[in-house]
Amino acid sequence: MLEIERPADLKAYIGKTLGTSEWVTVDQAMINAFADATGDHQWIHVDIERAKKEMPNGQTIAHGFLTLSLLPRLMAGIYKVRKTSRGINYGSNKVRFTSPVPAGSRVRLHQAVKAVEDIKGGVRVISDCTIELEGADKPAVVAEFISLSFD
Repeated sequence: MLEIERPADLKAYIGKTLGTSEWVTVDQAMINAFADATGDHQWIHVDIERAKKEMPNGQTIAHGFLTLSLLPRLMAGIYKVRKTSRGINYGSNKVRFTSPVPAGSRVRLHQAVKAVEDIKGGVRVISDCTIELEGADKPAVVAEFISLSFD
């Protein structure tokens, strides 16, 4: 894991890859919990029997927003800022769900720093994030993610 002293030190990584996370399994229990949290119980996510009959791969798939919501968890395995008071997810400039994530699949994150901007008390970091789907030709998610990190 990459360790950075202070938030502003991320400026040294503009245009560079921070790293790749460990694999995380997106299982049916995680999908069901996300469905309960969001109220999105569309059958493609939660109805295993119907998915066996009607989905192209015979499996349920994770919500796109579930896969996107894994960014903070995956980022935590790539880098750490030692001297920071807090971090905040600020949003995204663009997000694309480029490949479905079947239940039981593993994903991991590749993260690079696109920009670091000074803000009052810290920095705004824009990262290029690619969530890779194990064994797939295309990534599951491609996103330009924005976070705030404060001194």
